[in-house]
Amino acid sequence: MLSRIAWKNIWRNKLRSGIIITSISLGLFGGVFAIAFMNGMANQMINDLINLELANIQLHNPQFLLNDETIYTIENPEKKIERIKKIEQVKSVSSRTVRMGMASSSSTGKGVRINGINPEIEKQTTELSDKIIEGSFLEDERKNQIVVGEKLVKELKLKLNSKVILTLQTIDNNITYAAFRITGIFKTQNTMFDESNVFVRDKELKEIVHLRENRTNEIVVALSDNDFTKQVKSKLINEFEKEIHNEKLIVRTWDEINPSVKMIQQMSLQFSFIFVIIILVALSFGITNTMLMVVMERVRELGMLMAVGMNKIKLAGMIFFETLYLSLTGAFAGMIISVGAISIAAKTGIDLSPIAEGFNAYGYSSIIYPEIDTAFYFYVMFFVVITAFLASVYPARKALKFNPAEAVRTEA
Repeated sequence: MLSRIAWKNIWRNKLRSGIIITSISLGLFGGVFAIAFMNGMANQMINDLINLELANIQLHNPQFLLNDETIYTIENPEKKIERIKKIEQVKSVSSRTVRMGMASSSSTGKGVRINGINPEIEKQTTELSDKIIEGSFLEDERKNQIVVGEKLVKELKLKLNSKVILTLQTIDNNITYAAFRITGIFKTQNTMFDESNVFVRDKELKEIVHLRENRTNEIVVALSDNDFTKQVKSKLINEFEKEIHNEKLIVRTWDEINPSVKMIQQMSLQFSFIFVIIILVALSFGITNTMLMVVMERVRELGMLMAVGMNKIKLAGMIFFETLYLSLTGAFAGMIISVGAISIAAKTGIDLSPIAEGFNAYGYSSIIYPEIDTAFYFYVMFFVVITAFLASVYPARKALKFNPAEAVRTEA
């Protein structure tokens, strides 16, 4: 009964109710869409990190992680890879020889991470081959081919088919040089990655640094779904328990390798709730003011209701229901607009090409696909109910202080 009366009461002044409902819906739409935008940015950074750079899980010799020295290797990688492939959730496994060195042209040089890879297996493990903008991804049989990032090519003032000199240290601690021809140029959404990584064939890099064939520095594991990461890590720890116990092997997930990206995702989630709360607190002042105006305009009506026997609980309940319906109507409208706008933007993307260079410098894509968890909408509605309750407290207290005898004599 009270709820039906409350629903009718909010439409007694359609203009005022319409304004506050519009304010709530637009405020929530702006907040939810901004959160979806930031969440999309964070998730895209994670996806790029997994699909282009780290994969889901990596295995190393613990000593190698201290200073990237090639002498600290994983023994018999092929046997370990075969054991890893038997895990159901594993999509692909590859090994890499990694060495820090310098890439030089006739005019300048740049410190780089030299990655020795098997091109065919790397294509199954990461999506780097899809980012080639010129040339190819080590596809023909010519010796000493190298794939470099567009940013590095510009810094070294080189181009496709130019020669680049790699200076690096062998496992015997001797400095050696090797000339490579640029046969592929890639471009990702992370300019720091593009300017600091080069890729050559694993076999050729091992020959240069005098590393044996049955050794490698890094085993990279790509999974069918990122949700399996922790589960597969546990299986790998059980599988290589002896090597891990003897400190010859360490298993790390992408978020352990690069915790800053995981932190950005967590901060985005925390900021989402804080942002919504700030918006609702701001809106609550408008809702409270509106309901206070409603109460002051209906002093005589409320006095008559108390005079004929309506108790204080029912009177306060009626005001609460009016506030709740007003808030929920605006919230539902805002959620519907948000769902529609986010769904469209998630398909088309938001193109930020004019400021792409700035975004790419921090590892963000210049085309953002907003996304948000469905459960977040329910959290928002829960916060709206809490806001409605708090916004109704002061107007309800004001109404309960009315003296029925004096209130009925008040002119409307």
